[in-house]
Amino acid sequence: MRFKPLFRATLAALILAACGVVASAQTTQVEGVVKLKQADGKEAPVAGATVDIYRTDIKQEFHVKTDKKGHYLHAGLPFVGTYTLIISAPGAQPTYASKLRFVQEEQRVRDFTLMPGDGSALTLDQVNKLDAGGGGAKSGGGGSAPAESKEAKAKREEMQKQVAEINKKNEDIKNSNEVVSRTFKAGNDALAAGHLDEAITSFQEGLATRPDEAALLIKLSEAYRMRGVDRFNAAIKTTDNDAKSQGLDAAKKDWTDAAANANKAFEVVNAATPTAENQASLTQNKLAATTVRALALHFVATKVDQTQAQAAWDAYQQLIAAETDPAKKAKYKADALQTLLDAGANDLALQQSQKVLTEEPDNVDANRIAGLALFASGDKAKFQQAANYLQHFVDKAPDTDPLKQSAKDALDYLKTAENIKPEKTQPSRPPARRRP
Repeated sequence: MRFKPLFRATLAALILAACGVVASAQTTQVEGVVKLKQADGKEAPVAGATVDIYRTDIKQEFHVKTDKKGHYLHAGLPFVGTYTLIISAPGAQPTYASKLRFVQEEQRVRDFTLMPGDGSALTLDQVNKLDAGGGGAKSGGGGSAPAESKEAKAKREEMQKQVAEINKKNEDIKNSNEVVSRTFKAGNDALAAGHLDEAITSFQEGLATRPDEAALLIKLSEAYRMRGVDRFNAAIKTTDNDAKSQGLDAAKKDWTDAAANANKAFEVVNAATPTAENQASLTQNKLAATTVRALALHFVATKVDQTQAQAAWDAYQQLIAAETDPAKKAKYKADALQTLLDAGANDLALQQSQKVLTEEPDNVDANRIAGLALFASGDKAKFQQAANYLQHFVDKAPDTDPLKQSAKDALDYLKTAENIKPEKTQPSRPPARRRP
């Protein structure tokens, strides 16, 4: 009959469709949530927990991980079969459930709560041994690893303590970074605007959080030094003696505080270990700390405590060695000599000036300082040499030099009051090298 081929084709299609329905019914799934019981008794989802799924009636295995909400899911499991689930996670005791079937809807959801532990995992052989010894519940029950030993518990608790300390330290660092960044910017803005009290308060707030922050120490030293100058200038202009005395004392304290913070910054940056990440900032901070230290000690030595003249000189030598700009080097060399003179360390000022003149006979600052140091000694036997140095300075210094007039005044006094006539001597030069 002609309809038979069509009938056979239709029948074959129906058989294939039926087979497809049967095939789709042969798979199932399992899902659930893994939580960890914390010290306070609360349960939190565990992200990244491992869920090992073993089919035990035949040899098959599947592995999944929990998501950030602690949820896991594995679809496509064979419908017929008996399963064991083993759950493990860092910082937790492993647990398991055996003799599971996922035929009915309610059997396909399996939640687990882990206890704190050492993060170890169980093998299927270990689970089978636990089941054989009565360590796990029957017919789909759950089990866990044997109770922790005292040593394992102590190790776990110590690890948890260390983790907590590290987390707290990281959080403290994060918070202190925010405070330092905020107070540095606020203080720097106030410093640039001349609001020195405000700048000092901001830098102090940052240092209360991180006492060894070099950048804050450097800026605080700078703010104290500048405020000291303002207070000193205001004090010497007033006619009120009490206000003058109080202003001068306040200025001296600011300069003392400036030196203290600069010294600490200098110690911090020089004790720091250079790395690839901090090399550039450390180099910058070292130069800045060395600079504010020399400037602060200048005021301490000249206005607060003249016994600090040598310390100020040494600070300037470190600054000169660190500075790479030739113009700045020359300026700091002159400032260092001037500091000794202003601090009344005349012998040291003369000694260091003559050292400079041995290498640079026409150095105008060294000639001026040497002449004034000899003149300030009051020893008339030294006045001739003083006049010689001062005359050499006047001859060599440009008319734009602001100190040229004061040197001329001293020279005029020596000529008129002491009847000293400067000698035209050849400046000393370094001895010539002998030929080998």
